[in-house]
Amino acid sequence: MRVVGGKAKGRPLRGTISPGARPTTERVRAAIFNILDPDSYFDKKVLDLYAGSGSLGIEALSQGAAWANFVERDHRQCEVIRSNLESTGFSQHARGYRSDAVKSLDFRDGPYQLVLLDPPYQLQNLGEVLERIASVPGLVDNQGIVVVGHSKHLELLPHYGALSLESHRRYGDNVVDFYSKR
Repeated sequence: MRVVGGKAKGRPLRGTISPGARPTTERVRAAIFNILDPDSYFDKKVLDLYAGSGSLGIEALSQGAAWANFVERDHRQCEVIRSNLESTGFSQHARGYRSDAVKSLDFRDGPYQLVLLDPPYQLQNLGEVLERIASVPGLVDNQGIVVVGHSKHLELLPHYGALSLESHRRYGDNVVDFYSKR
């Protein structure tokens, strides 16, 4: 696994080591950042929830984000994120938090212009998580984007609070939905 674009393009990343963790593939990460307008994250603040290896947030940093916060529950994965930030040179532009993603939403210092989440496929309440993201005041900036990776077997709604589905893309078993805050 490696960074697919930007300043750290080609740098190797440690993958996930926790049972049940599934890293976002290079193909899907490349697609996400090809679809996103760079103005939605360039020189702005990003939140990577269910961060795993940190690959999504690191990709955002590599492609020009100013800051990224990473939230991951598993302490082993937090160590992987720290290692990946060091090896890509982004340690000074990021902070990792060991926490439950939903519980962390109340104390993350938003607003974020880009929120990235690719939770475990077995997560049953992804709609509730999106509803919570939409309802936390000041978490997502106006015109902010929330990118959600999930299984093709999970159908998400077109709206969660102020979040509206803008694009739905499928990559094999993976689906990536792009919501914008209006």
